[in-house]
Amino acid sequence: MAGRSVAATLVRELRRLGVRRMFGVPGGGSSLDLIQAGADQGVDFVLARTETAAAIMAAATAEITGNPGVVLTGLGPGAAAVINGLAQARLDRAPLVVITDAYPPAYGAFVTHQRLDHAALFAPLVKGSLAPTGATAPGQLRALLDAALQPPRGPVHVDLGGAAAGESMAAGGPIERASIPPAGPWQVEHARALLAAATRPVLLVGLEARGAADAARALAAELGGPALTTWKAKGVIADDDRLRVGLVAGGAAEAACLAEADLIVQLGFDPVELIPQPWRYVAPVVDLAEAARAAHYARPAASLIGPLAQGAAALSGVSRRNAWTARAIRAHRERLHAAHAMARSAAIGPQDVVEAVIAAAPEGCRATIDAGAHMFPAIARWPAPGPNAVLISNGLATMGFALPAAIASALAEPARPVVALVGDGGLMMCLGELATAAERRCRIVVVAFNDAALSLIDLKQAGRDLEPRGCRTAPVDFAAAARAFGLAAERVEAKAELRPALDRAFAHEGPGLLDVQVDPRGYGALLQALRG
Repeated sequence: MAGRSVAATLVRELRRLGVRRMFGVPGGGSSLDLIQAGADQGVDFVLARTETAAAIMAAATAEITGNPGVVLTGLGPGAAAVINGLAQARLDRAPLVVITDAYPPAYGAFVTHQRLDHAALFAPLVKGSLAPTGATAPGQLRALLDAALQPPRGPVHVDLGGAAAGESMAAGGPIERASIPPAGPWQVEHARALLAAATRPVLLVGLEARGAADAARALAAELGGPALTTWKAKGVIADDDRLRVGLVAGGAAEAACLAEADLIVQLGFDPVELIPQPWRYVAPVVDLAEAARAAHYARPAASLIGPLAQGAAALSGVSRRNAWTARAIRAHRERLHAAHAMARSAAIGPQDVVEAVIAAAPEGCRATIDAGAHMFPAIARWPAPGPNAVLISNGLATMGFALPAAIASALAEPARPVVALVGDGGLMMCLGELATAAERRCRIVVVAFNDAALSLIDLKQAGRDLEPRGCRTAPVDFAAAARAFGLAAERVEAKAELRPALDRAFAHEGPGLLDVQVDPRGYGALLQALRG
């Protein structure tokens, strides 16, 4: 009967969706049943040090594999502690299944210790919640799991009590995923008419297009104009593509290019990645998206809602005149590249670190980038030949992302090297996960940009002419901390030390960390150039 239990059935359904690994901090109830059911069915369990980091690991696994990520927590405090990771999956559009322990319904109102209404707690962040028992129809469970994969992708919640986990559940058939409806013929006709009249179209590629890179590149070639990607879509149009100009974030850096457009075509362009500044462009917008959503920054003149490859193909073969020249596109590319440049000095600057890492990194190395001021030179300069060459949280833009994401990458693709580019503030938020990396012998290099401050917030404070309070910290020796967790680690204080230390770190078989003392003085001018 154990093979037909609710826990075993849930794991079986997850396996059918491609899940091979779960992350979490278990409680004493259903978590233990699920860990055992996973072991019985070939699903690994990774013990993280915090629930938030576990959820980020699971969400990063989902982004890499395309299958749902899974995180297990205890009840009460465990469920409450997973919230930031759950929010990251929600706003970064990652399919995630969060499974919490729960008290059995028979306890009624008698038990209040550690008791929270998990479904109510998660309601703003999840696409659905279910408390399965043996009496639950398997189709209900499949429908919930399937919802995580439907656009816009996101988290769902299973609230599973220990007693219910062991109950026998009816067998179910295979999962049938709902198809995305095609775009309507009127929308296609209107979009083609707008394109036919355009001579200077610009393509904006967003996070939904990570699974449609071929279609994105074909559409870029069809339009023949500048193509820009959001941070999460970096690599969908390869960095070395002659049409790729750079990154779009809703700021000042890309404004000169978009101001020249007489049509803006958006492919999988989710506005969750844009900074909160008004849309400054007058060109009509054609929006190709997987799912309909309310207009945010700009109201589209035409929308093609459905599979992105189908929408991109619908815009092919339009007869029109193209006024873009290779020289004009190259000038915009050079302008954006220059906007991301930082002033040089004798000290180690953030850009120096990024460039040294790029030079030392093995072929195919993936970068995971944490939120913080260092993310600007890192995301701009890291070379991305394809989707997911860079992993970053840009919907929630949460600190504490890069290290858990790097661990997930190393476990999902053990042969692929990965480097986590982290600020000192973000690393402090998940420092315990260095133990997870050491325990699992992950092939990762952690590069800490250590300036003893929350530099991005420090800049904003200074910009308001406020006293420097609450944003600067006492120096931390991250190399010593990393060695205590079992990593190979070095402290780097001079430019000449950077490359040799990186070479040693990348050559090391297990996880390593470089604690790099950086000069943050160039961040202010960089932020002004990018955001205005």
